Amino acid sequence: MSSLSDIDKRYLESLLGMGGGYVLDYNDATFAEFFRRHGVDIHSRKYQTFGTSKAKKLRAFWEREPDALVGKVLEELLEAYVASKELKGEAPNTALLDRCRKIVERLTGKKAAPASDAEAGFLDREFQIPNINRLPVDAGVAQILEARIAEARNALKAGAHLSVIFLCGSVLEGALLGAAQADPAGFNRATCAPKDKTGKVRPFQDWTLAAFIDAACEVGLLSPDVQRFGHGLRDFRNYIHPYQQLLSGFAPDEHTAKVCFQVLKAALADLAGERR
Repeated sequence: MSSLSDIDKRYLESLLGMGGGYVLDYNDATFAEFFRRHGVDIHSRKYQTFGTSKAKKLRAFWEREPDALVGKVLEELLEAYVASKELKGEAPNTALLDRCRKIVERLTGKKAAPASDAEAGFLDREFQIPNINRLPVDAGVAQILEARIAEARNALKAGAHLSVIFLCGSVLEGALLGAAQADPAGFNRATCAPKDKTGKVRPFQDWTLAAFIDAACEVGLLSPDVQRFGHGLRDFRNYIHPYQQLLSGFAPDEHTAKVCFQVLKAALADLAGERR
């Protein structure tokens, strides 16, 4: 059982938008995927003490699990909150966010590291698409990725914002799959590598984009800022399913599309070794 007080929970619930049973902009599938990275089956009966909505399951998680695990999960949820706001061009509630960060610091027993100047200015930096042939992918795949990047540029100019997001997500996933195939031992050893019921690491074709992002960061191929904003791109890419977009009310604009393209450029620069 965590040591969260009733006051702590009020602050956290406000920041995470839990009043209507939701948690940020997660749907059931992405919520399950998020917790699976922490070794938790959030949709199991274990967390249905108060009900079956995502917010009620999160409250049950707070009640049942220890401070260390709750703090680790909340730390990432706070990052997801910030990334979601910045990707949408909205300002985070800094006062509420600072209060919630202090709660997480107490749970984890460590002081949150301040964002570096590089990360703080991530969205304002200018990244260049690297030579695609420097990416760890086959030559044939490199040609496809290059064509999709060009199509994403054209879509951005044409105002086809949703198309930009889908194309950026597909290029990122293709590049990360190539990186995993080039270093299977490293990716399979990553603590976040998805496993089946027997504890065996799943084949790469069964990995999600989220798993590739986290593993690539863990093995040192992606920078933490790309990991942070990459999950935002991943979440938006999931709106390729019309009903998920309808339920969320997601309406991408030029800012969102440009940020997603920025994330892609930074990720490719990382994978090509041009940011180190």
